[in-house]
Amino acid sequence: MRTCLESFEGYILRALGRDFGERLLPRNLDITLCDQMFLIASGLIWNVYFAGVAILFGFFLAIGMAVAKFSQNKWLNIPASVFIFVFRGSPLFIQFFFFYSAFVLLPRSGIDIPLGFVTLTLDTSALTTAQVGGLIVLILNTTAYSAELFHGALRSIPKGDLEAADAYGMNALTKFRRVVFPSMLRLAWPSYTNEAIFLTHSTTLVFLSAFPARQQSGEAFYYARYFVDQTFNPFVAYPIVAAYFILLTLAIIGLYGLVNRRLNRHLPKERRQRIRFRPQYIR
Repeated sequence: MRTCLESFEGYILRALGRDFGERLLPRNLDITLCDQMFLIASGLIWNVYFAGVAILFGFFLAIGMAVAKFSQNKWLNIPASVFIFVFRGSPLFIQFFFFYSAFVLLPRSGIDIPLGFVTLTLDTSALTTAQVGGLIVLILNTTAYSAELFHGALRSIPKGDLEAADAYGMNALTKFRRVVFPSMLRLAWPSYTNEAIFLTHSTTLVFLSAFPARQQSGEAFYYARYFVDQTFNPFVAYPIVAAYFILLTLAIIGLYGLVNRRLNRHLPKERRQRIRFRPQYIR
């Protein structure tokens, strides 16, 4: 029977691959509570990776998509509206299956890109991995939802603020940077916090869907399911996953709360919006 220290050393980085811990996962009667706690904790590395990178890229893509949808130019407005509608209108679980199937159908040897004087070969094999292909799906999904939030915030900016910017003689770029963008963030931030929380929870679907876990390297829920299959006891592993995600949620609320306080620092206390977690049960 392993001690907790041995479980910590063997499994705390096991989600990164067999080179970072025990080669084999614990099985049957050899599984201890510490094994489950530390191995599931190691899986959180991928949950944080998926959520962090998707939020980072999705944030900037969503701003561009929201501005495009808000634009009067139909060549910008229509494609942005269609993209947002498709990704908000279809289940994330189905999106994982669809994109994995599409990535598998791409040539494994790569796609040739002729540039005239030289031909570049774009490697596509990584797209079938969860770390790349699954991440792309999360980025596209959060881009659509975040863009809709930002678009709603753009429509809610007080006209008086825009008229004041015009009165000061600001050009379009300065007006966006000094007035539109800060107001959009301030109005959308409480809802965007909930999107970040939901996206973090959605990372548990990556390995549950079509994307395979190589060398038994998966995220927290992947290991929880493994332990349930081995012990036939769902009342240990699943509560451990829930507890870890509650801690992640509290961390996100705290971090985004600091940003929210910064965005609203110029307002009187009674007018400052406080971040409240409103879970979305259907999406």
